[in-house]
Amino acid sequence: MQRALSFLGFFGVATLVVVGLHWYLWSRLVRAPGWPAPWSKVGTWALVFLAVLLPVAMPLSRALPRDWAGPIAGAAYAWMGLGFLLVVSAFLADLASWIGSGALALWASRQSEGATDPVRRELLSRGAAGVASVAAVGFGGAALRGGLGEVEVKEVPVRLERLPRALSGFSLVQLTDVHVGPTIGRRFVEQIVEKANAQRPDAVVITGDLVDGSVAELARHVEPLARLRARHGVYFCLGNHEYYSGAAPWIEHLRSLGIRVLRNERVVVGDAAASFDLAGVDDYKAGRFGHEPDLAAAVAGRDPERELVLLAHQPAEIERAARHAVGLQLSGHTHGGQIRPFDNLVKLAQPYVRGLHRHGRHTQIYVSCGTGYWGPPMRLGAPAEVTKVVLTT
Repeated sequence: MQRALSFLGFFGVATLVVVGLHWYLWSRLVRAPGWPAPWSKVGTWALVFLAVLLPVAMPLSRALPRDWAGPIAGAAYAWMGLGFLLVVSAFLADLASWIGSGALALWASRQSEGATDPVRRELLSRGAAGVASVAAVGFGGAALRGGLGEVEVKEVPVRLERLPRALSGFSLVQLTDVHVGPTIGRRFVEQIVEKANAQRPDAVVITGDLVDGSVAELARHVEPLARLRARHGVYFCLGNHEYYSGAAPWIEHLRSLGIRVLRNERVVVGDAAASFDLAGVDDYKAGRFGHEPDLAAAVAGRDPERELVLLAHQPAEIERAARHAVGLQLSGHTHGGQIRPFDNLVKLAQPYVRGLHRHGRHTQIYVSCGTGYWGPPMRLGAPAEVTKVVLTT
């Protein structure tokens, strides 16, 4: 019931946003330029169709067989990304148009011509619409190449004060935000497993949002994760999308693949001679589903002199992490913004969007840009990554 209400609430808000943004595109790119017939009608009906496509495609992609769902979701999500870039381009073009209109009005007043010539205003609007469209298509093409291209391995050295010297050089390969679902499947998972294993990691950590769909739909596509190889094991913490997809079945299934799911708990990584604590918590917003993140329970009774690495899907967990003397938090969730300048909106909800940061005196956080993508198969200024985190003393 909670899952259904959450989805309906998200669907309602998303629909209102979609309608508003498409109205803006219509008003700036179709109405204001005053295109002659039949182009004004073509533009209007095209935007109506695309506005309907987005909210309809999302539930359809979950209800239809994968062979049908993939193309529908791919088309809708591609327009989502291109539409976002078009809104940004249109807004910037509006700014330029307003400046240009102001200049024309000033020139007209000095020439004693009264109001600005409507022909000039129309030409300015058409020019702005054309420039916005060309810019959006150009950046959209670059974003598609970024989203559908090969995922690179990014190495991130992190110095930890309490790490035993014998473990200096210990490597953690982080996978996060893979979003196996309508447009990401088994082939992609096989590729990232191969890349992860090629790093010969000491441990592999998956920091949530692995899936967008049920176990019944996606079990075959995540099966290659069973082939992940690391001397000290493979660990997982829940992201918000696991809850949308059915957390309990996914926890059971991942365990069957040999992946240790850390739910508000910690394990010892290493051996009797040298080791550190690795903890994992449920998603920061999991309270809506009756699964509160509980870092205090995860670290209860631990030796404060030992190093502590935390797996937490959302960067927002960093405040609690700092209070509990976490040395390093590994997170995802933000996708690095995925399509710039969307990262500026992400900053309103999360303290960090990408990269390595120090939070307070003793705590650091690394936020991955993510391994897959959500929604648009696009990345602009936020490349996907398989992250090799190298711990040093």
